[in-house]
This record gives sequence, structure tokens and C-alpha cells, in this order.
Amino acid sequence: MSGTVTNMSMIKQVLQLHKTGKSNRSIALEVGLDKETVNTYVRTVKANNYNIDELLKLEGPVLEGKFKAGTAAYTDRRFDDLKERLPHLEQEMKRKHVTRNLLWQEYLACYPDGYRYTQFCFHLNQLLDARKPVAHLEHIPGEKLYVDFAGDTVEFFNIETGEVKKAQVFVATLPYSDYTFAMAVESQSTADFLYALSRCLAFLGGSPKIVVPDNLKAAVIKADKYEPELNRLMADFANHYGFAVSAARPGRPRDKSSVENAVKIIYNRVYAHLRNRTFSSIEELNAAFGEKVRDHNQTRMQQRNHSREELFIAEEKPVLTPLPQAGYEVKYYIELRVSANNYIYLKRDNRYYSVPYAYIGQKVSVIYTRTLVQVYFKNQSIAVHQREAGYGYSTVKEHLCSSHQHYLERSPEYYIEKAKRCSEELEKLFRRIFEQTQLPETMYRRCDGLLNLYRKTDLKAFECACRMALDHGQLTCKFVQRVIENKTYKLFETPEGETVETSLPKHENIRGREYYTFDLFE
Repeated sequence: MSGTVTNMSMIKQVLQLHKTGKSNRSIALEVGLDKETVNTYVRTVKANNYNIDELLKLEGPVLEGKFKAGTAAYTDRRFDDLKERLPHLEQEMKRKHVTRNLLWQEYLACYPDGYRYTQFCFHLNQLLDARKPVAHLEHIPGEKLYVDFAGDTVEFFNIETGEVKKAQVFVATLPYSDYTFAMAVESQSTADFLYALSRCLAFLGGSPKIVVPDNLKAAVIKADKYEPELNRLMADFANHYGFAVSAARPGRPRDKSSVENAVKIIYNRVYAHLRNRTFSSIEELNAAFGEKVRDHNQTRMQQRNHSREELFIAEEKPVLTPLPQAGYEVKYYIELRVSANNYIYLKRDNRYYSVPYAYIGQKVSVIYTRTLVQVYFKNQSIAVHQREAGYGYSTVKEHLCSSHQHYLERSPEYYIEKAKRCSEELEKLFRRIFEQTQLPETMYRRCDGLLNLYRKTDLKAFECACRMALDHGQLTCKFVQRVIENKTYKLFETPEGETVETSLPKHENIRGREYYTFDLFE
């Protein structure tokens, strides 16, 4: 009996037959037990004065306790002694360089009749495991998504260069249905991690309430048992898709057992099946991954009459949070100072972006994405630009002061319109200026000078000087200025205020250009 566990139903048969008055020998023959075993059961009933009718009403485990005092190994006085030493042994195992063999040798020195090394380790492990009970986790549909990178990489090569590259494999699973997603990315960087996670959410067709990463550097900056500090990009991503992030506790593999198991399955059902195939791009690799993961999700699970995909579609997909219409763009944060020309310089783009001139010299917060550059001062948005690549200036006219806005708006039409509001003669002069083929900057400066002269000069004198400039073809600011300063315009005025004919009279002593033409070889 001591070495064999007898079925409790058989013990009840022994009790039933004993109650009828049959001998132990006949009972042993009928139930197929050793006579001595039957004798032991009967002696136990008599020694403890058990009521057979009450014993027959007991459930198997309770009845077993009446007839079995426990396994011999656990009634050994050596086991009781080892239990008493357990707190000390547990504490010693946490210390550096301490091994089980060393603890066993010290144990034998105190207790020479104690367990041999194999039994010592076995019972020590059993006792330590008993002190760490594992709770069964009940998962809620659509509540959590566990994500991790597989430890093993996969390879693909570039056809043009022949270079073999290793890709990281991102794995995610919903623990309620075990519905799994996997794809290859080039690295475990934050950008690649968030890209893979976005593809995963698109694959699921919605967001769970909580995403649990495995303390990835890409997702968690500082691993903490209770409150890990989230990477800012990961936090932005989570806010965009409407889920919370709860990183797995460091050193607690059971927290993420679902994804750990999913990684093992991916090794068996994806890696192994693709081991003899060669891929020329990461896109081709991911196409193959998608096929194998789909097959895995559609395979009926053991001890269940449905697949992971069927359970996901039936119970999890309806409760996922709908995805936002706009895709997520990675946000980058930087602090910059507004320069004297009221621009900030984004070094990454080698480009300048305008800011309202009132903030010159101030330190501003800049958030930029793939498409936008947003500037904030004391938590208030003060500028938004479309992001552009390459050297140059992105300017919003309203950000500039009036003089700078004037500089930005310069054009022939701009100057002609301004001249029209000042003087008819000035408008004619500007139109003649812009009919020339000089550099625009030269003509703009000439117009600025004439406008400045207009503001400081008597209108009648200024218009007369402009007419003289037009008549003589001297379309410069300096000519008009000299005419005004020398009061030359008065020589051409009539008493009624009309100007006289300024062209020179014809005279027989004046030589024409034909006079100076001659043949060098005449």
C-alpha cells in the first residue's frame, strides 16, 4: 500500500464487502487487491473506530485522507528539517556567487544524515515553487494586446548589392483569442516599432484598451516595476489611437506569457516553414509572413472547436475601438530661439520657418511631423507651417513687420500701384523704368528712392522733375533729385505753370550721326 495509490472507488468496494461480513481474503480476490492491502484498510477502520456508512458518503479526496497519512518522502523527519532551513536557504540563494552545491555541503555539515545532493535540490525547488503560487488570469475580450520582438532574426538580401540583411520580427497577440500578428522590420528603433504597431492595429481593424510592451527601449525609457516612464513618441502614438500603455514588469515573464507563447508558435509555424526560402526584399519577406500567420490563425485550436480567427471575429473585433481616420505621424520635439530676422532654423531640414516678429529673441517649443511644423510659446500656438525639405525660407507674410512685408511684396505691379496713388507722372516714370531690362533688384531700389523723394518734396516740383526725367530719358532717382535740389525744373515752367518744350531746336551747325560714319579702308 505504501508504494501504490489505490483508487478511492476500490476502497469503497472494500468497505462495502467488509460491511457484508466477508473475509479479507475473499474481499482481496473479488476486488483484485493484495490481501495485505485489504488487511491494512480494515485495520485502519477498526483502529480509528470509523463508521463505514459515513466513510462511504465521503468524496474521494476526503476519503483518501482517512486512509493515507501522506507520501513517505513528506513524512520523513529530514523533510521537516529542510522546511525549517528554507528561509535561510532562500536568503542565501539571493547572494552573489552562492550555488546550490555550496548550500548542500553546508547543510550536510550541520546534518550528516540529510538528503543527498539530487534529493536536496529536488525538495528545495519544490518548496521554493510552493512559495510562489501562479494566479490564473481571466482575459477580457479586446482589453489587452501584448507586443514584443522575437529573439531570433530573419534574413533577406538586396538583389542589386547582394548584401544579406537581418530583420527584426515584431509579434503581437490578443490573449483572449490568441489572435496573432507578426511582421519583419529593419530594426527595433522607435520609428520601426511604431510602424509595426500601426500595421498591427490596421490588421486588427481597431485598438484594444491597453497595449502591453515588453519594456522595449523603443517604447519604455526607464523600466520600473509599477510606473515605467513612457517614451514620448509612444505616448503620442497611444493617444492618437486611443489606448493606454502598461509595460510588463521587468523580470516577470508570466506577465507576458501570451506573447512569449506566440513567439514560440511563430518560430514553429512561420520560421520553420520559411527556412528554405530566399527573399530579395523585406516586402517579399512580409508577404510570406502574412500567409503563414493567416494559416496559424485559421487553424483549429486543440481542445476547442474553433480557430483563433473565428473567436477573434466573433467576440473581440466588435469591442475594439475604431481606428482614427487620419494616420499617425511621428512627432519630434525641440526647443529653439527666434532669431533677429524672426525665423527659427530647423537644422534637420536646413530650412528657416517664420515666427511673428513680436517673439524675436524668445525661446519657443517646436513640434514637427513629416508634414507640419508647429511653433508654441508658453503653451500657445503662434505659427504653423507645411514642412519642406531643403535650404530656403518658409514665410507667412503676417509674421513680418511692415517694412519686411513691403520687402516681401515687391514686384513691378506693386510699385506701379503705389505710384498711381501718389502721382500720375510718377506712375508714368515707374512704367518706363520697368520697361528696361535691368535686374529687378536694381529697379526696386530705384523705385524705393523715388517714393522716398516723393514724400519729402513739393508735389508740383516733384511732378515737374519727373516729366523732365521722362523727356530726357534719365530714368534714375539721382537725376530727379538733382533737378529738385538745383531747382532746374523752374527753367522749364511758364507763368501759367505749363512746362516749355525741352527738346533742342534744329540748327545747321549741329552734326548728325551720319557725319561720324566713315570707312576705315577708304
